[in-house]
Amino acid sequence: MMKKNILLLCIGLCLWACDSDDSGAINTAQTSPTFVFTHNWDGTPVSNSDFNDFIFTTENGESVSIERLRYVISDITFTTNNGEVLNTNLYNFVDVTNNNGLNYALESTIPVGNYSNVSFTFGFDNQDNAQNYPDLNSASFNVPDMLGGGYHYMQFDGKFINNNMEEQGFNYHAIRAVDNPGDNPTFPQDTFFTVNLGAISITNTVEIEVKMNIAGWFKNPNLWDLNVYNQALMPNSTAQILMYENGQSVFTLGDVSDE
Repeated sequence: MMKKNILLLCIGLCLWACDSDDSGAINTAQTSPTFVFTHNWDGTPVSNSDFNDFIFTTENGESVSIERLRYVISDITFTTNNGEVLNTNLYNFVDVTNNNGLNYALESTIPVGNYSNVSFTFGFDNQDNAQNYPDLNSASFNVPDMLGGGYHYMQFDGKFINNNMEEQGFNYHAIRAVDNPGDNPTFPQDTFFTVNLGAISITNTVEIEVKMNIAGWFKNPNLWDLNVYNQALMPNSTAQILMYENGQSVFTLGDVSDE
């Protein structure tokens, strides 16, 4: 299980522990929600059993085979109806290829109750990205120093049929956008982003589904042409900013249910 040191906001936790539910009763029960990460292609479920076959078609019309998909989400945050915020400072490494991290039981507790929003960061913010994570190091998820160091936000690899009707590889790797690779890289824009799942009722045994529409990385708002953007995208800040923009609508809240 992927994690970093848990830093709970003690003041917020005390306030939430004494928060009232809609009936006015004081709620002091604590729980650890489970996040379930599912994947689809415009509504059709996708798992690693669907990898390595040309069964997907992008909005631009390219036939695609997925070979690897893994990404990081971090700073899972809960906001109460009273506006109090708890940032768990946790992260999860979702490795679809190897079926790891698809179910993530939160490694800290929060009060049971109604929340106006649950959110997380896709990738790492700049402060977290500067930390050292041995598990991600072991997974070769690092970004080279000449590109600013830190870690990938996502590695999404596969093949597509190009305009010459030939198989060609693609490496849709999301990182912090960088210019001037080398000893003194510069960063034109942050490309991590916050995913707001919306209002959720947290019970003692709640399971929260987070859905990724993989097809969304290729279409909204930027129609992605794999013949133009396929490989060597990490040092291409234009491509990274396009990924950042397309990623805004990729994640949505799925089912919220008792386990």
